[in-house]
Amino acid sequence: MAYEISKKSGVSYLFQGLQLVSQPGLRRFVLLPLLTNLLLFSAAFYWLFSQLSVLADRWIGQLPEWLTWLEYLLWPLAIITVLLLFSFIFSMVANWIAAPFNGLLAEQVEARLTGVRPPDVSIAQLLKDVPRILAREWQKLKYYLPKAIGCLILFFIPLVGQTIAPLLWLLLCAWMAAIQYCDYPYDNHKIRFEIMREDLKNHRWTNLGFGLIVSVCTAIPIINFLIMPIAICGATAMWVDLYRAKYVSNQ
Repeated sequence: MAYEISKKSGVSYLFQGLQLVSQPGLRRFVLLPLLTNLLLFSAAFYWLFSQLSVLADRWIGQLPEWLTWLEYLLWPLAIITVLLLFSFIFSMVANWIAAPFNGLLAEQVEARLTGVRPPDVSIAQLLKDVPRILAREWQKLKYYLPKAIGCLILFFIPLVGQTIAPLLWLLLCAWMAAIQYCDYPYDNHKIRFEIMREDLKNHRWTNLGFGLIVSVCTAIPIINFLIMPIAICGATAMWVDLYRAKYVSNQ
């Protein structure tokens, strides 16, 4: 498979999302995902920061004695890994809860970027779509869990768990963040999950760059409260630029 080169980087799409999220017509659609993220991450990070040093010390403690001299080098890596692990798990929970509203935001962003009038969505229509939307979230979870479990097992292997495993986890977080947020416009058009994954692979580096910066932002306090709607807007902008023409005729 030949990978296509995007003219814009994944990071630039996140910045485009930041510009879009503040536009007057989109603010009310941003509010619900934002409040969901705020409530969940406030509670989650309050607990995490009370346990962070304990978790990092436990992880570093798995090093064999002859490698204890690496402790001062690996402790910052342990902190970053714990933050990314915890942040990704809770962002998945937040995305499950906010999924119907995230899809609605992606729909409005696409309409803004293309000039196509979005369909009118009533509360009844939104509730009718909830089972389909949650089934899509379940597909993502089934795709992600085997890879996450395999990666987590590596963390318990001395030396490998403190060196290679964090890098693999970072790449997995980046890829899954891209899938998570790019999937909303695909699902709005009822395009299959497998097709979406193949499309993202065709622009692998753009999507990994986008997912990496989203994952890093998710691990930063305060910024993580805001990142969900920004990432949705940025991913939808990517859909419009790179993928939409393949599936949607000009309307």
